[in-house]
Amino acid sequence: MAIGYKRLWKLLIDKDMKKKDLEQAAGISHYTIGKLNRGDNVTTEVLAKICIALDCTMNDIMENIPEQTDKTTKE
Repeated sequence: MAIGYKRLWKLLIDKDMKKKDLEQAAGISHYTIGKLNRGDNVTTEVLAKICIALDCTMNDIMENIPEQTDKTTKE
């Protein structure tokens, strides 16, 4: 199962914030923002910092994305 951060990017738009603003507010690096952009793994500590900075919950910034499976059968 993959994690998506579209909710985080929408929340930043709603709060009229840029990614650079989030870096400063949450005390996270530009590298971490890049990892979030790619949907890479980040620590729960990073996610907690973001939630504190944005006054939200983890459910507000991320979602589970089910992996697609190949449903073809072999004969």
